[in-house]
Amino acid sequence: MHDVVEFLGRHAPFDELGERRLQELSNLVEVEYFPAGATIISQDESPPQHAWVIRRGAVELRDRDRILDLLAEGELFGHPSMLSGHPPGLEVRAHEDSLCYRLPTEALLRSPTPAAGPPHASRSLNARPVRDLGALPVGLHSAGQTAASLVRREPTVVEPDAPLRVIAERMGGADGSVLVALGEGRWGIVTGSDLRRAISDGIPVDAPVSEVMSEELFSVEPERLGAEVMLEMLDRGIHHVPVVAPPGELIGLLTDIDLLAAQTSTPFAIRRAIAAATSSEQLRGAADDLWPAVVSLHDARVDATQISAITAIVVDSLIGRLIEVSVEQAGEPPCPFSWLTLGSYGRREPAPSSDVDSALAWDEGDDEEPEAEAYMSALGERVSRELAECGFVADSHGVTASRAHFVRSLEGWRRQLRDSIEDPHAEEGLIMISLFLDGRAGYRRGAVGDLYEELRSARHRGGLVTLMLRDALMHRPPTGFLRDFVLVHSGEHSGELDIKHGGLLPVSSIARYASLSAGEIGAGTTRERLSVAAASGTLKEQTAGILAEAFDLFGGLRLDHQVEQIRRGERPDDLLDPRQLSSLTRRYLRDAFGEVRSVQRELASGLVPKSLFG
Repeated sequence: MHDVVEFLGRHAPFDELGERRLQELSNLVEVEYFPAGATIISQDESPPQHAWVIRRGAVELRDRDRILDLLAEGELFGHPSMLSGHPPGLEVRAHEDSLCYRLPTEALLRSPTPAAGPPHASRSLNARPVRDLGALPVGLHSAGQTAASLVRREPTVVEPDAPLRVIAERMGGADGSVLVALGEGRWGIVTGSDLRRAISDGIPVDAPVSEVMSEELFSVEPERLGAEVMLEMLDRGIHHVPVVAPPGELIGLLTDIDLLAAQTSTPFAIRRAIAAATSSEQLRGAADDLWPAVVSLHDARVDATQISAITAIVVDSLIGRLIEVSVEQAGEPPCPFSWLTLGSYGRREPAPSSDVDSALAWDEGDDEEPEAEAYMSALGERVSRELAECGFVADSHGVTASRAHFVRSLEGWRRQLRDSIEDPHAEEGLIMISLFLDGRAGYRRGAVGDLYEELRSARHRGGLVTLMLRDALMHRPPTGFLRDFVLVHSGEHSGELDIKHGGLLPVSSIARYASLSAGEIGAGTTRERLSVAAASGTLKEQTAGILAEAFDLFGGLRLDHQVEQIRRGERPDDLLDPRQLSSLTRRYLRDAFGEVRSVQRELASGLVPKSLFG
């Protein structure tokens, strides 16, 4: 079996095994021969009980009569279906006379292959070099630690009827805080600023703390990771989080300082700088720190989906402050309004390369304000221009609040959505629906009516939902890899992989359709939408899981690529060179593309008339 050991040891992922493990593995190998044209795995059959490594020859991955991929010597196949329990999404056929090593499940579970986890486990991503933690901004080391391990101090706790005099004595400094026990695992808080405000308002020092405390605090479980806690605090705009174990035991108190705020290039510090800015110049200075912060979070191994959400939250705060500065200079608006964040920022899934899609909606109420349109148009133009100067460019297709087409009264937008739902085939009908399904009010000024009530009726329009599905299925993954190269259409970027349009867009489009079909209206992340679709039965749980795993893989690779571009001072893009990817990463991508195609084919099979993937 020396030949088997020597051969496997030259090819990933078996090259990571030691001599003894390779010898054990070789004892489980069976040799199989397949003549050219022989079917090794049939499409849609039961999951195979083995996987194969090509020793000599080549095999085809086929979708019906179409060759999607060609695997050569040393490549592994059959493992995603075998380990996931899902039916094979593609047929495997011998392209030429081929000799293969057959491996049972036991052999793969002992090895560090993609099979050691789900079909798209991002081992290739996790294998990226870990940079010197000492070079990270102070606090980023906390991203992967649990909330319990990050607790630095034992909080002072008082009852709700404790007098303010006692609180002042126990505060521990102007920036201190005191927790108030409310019972049943609930907590209030009094900070130094609360106490100073109470004194300036003339509240007696003998008044109970319940008169000035903030309640009720959001709390986290001890096992939550620092990156997750940071995201919650940024999203909620809070600076203190109790760490509470069931059934209500207080472990300690976390602050933003405990996490990240001690340095200037961290999300907390950037938000603080944005909030304190009084001019466009200061806002541009604060925004300059965002991409270095993203690079640091990436180096600290924070999950790509969390980095996207953090980016969206910080940009939300930037837009809000730009609006406030503009209002300070232009005067109070004549009516309430909302700045609508659309696209990837609306879903909280942006990357450094993402454009900013936006719109404005103002609420005139019962009385028309003739100056409202002129005010809002000027506001949209100014904020969009200032946002671009901060490095966040508007959508290249014109979906921006700087254009009159995307600045309308609330009733004007409702009418547009009603018309689009009534006739989605009309010009821009389906585009508008998709945009607003991905949208949310990123900033509100005043009481603005609900724009999304029109969309809530959309799920009951079967024709519209079917049209959304057809539109989603138009976004197909790349044909595949031919040995080391992606087969993409010819053109300026021939030979490159557009990970956004080839990977992320097919999945996010299916998730948008599925969440609409399930009745979930309004922005949500792709993962959240897939979860809703699985819970409602719109998608099978296995299908939603496959799509979520693939989406994570695509998003992680995209961020890896763009972080390296930022380091080199290049403008981030979505174009990956397959030749720069490891063989293992290419294998994961190939599996992920194949499974997304299988999901698309499954969804298309229910469409009438003829399937898009017939």
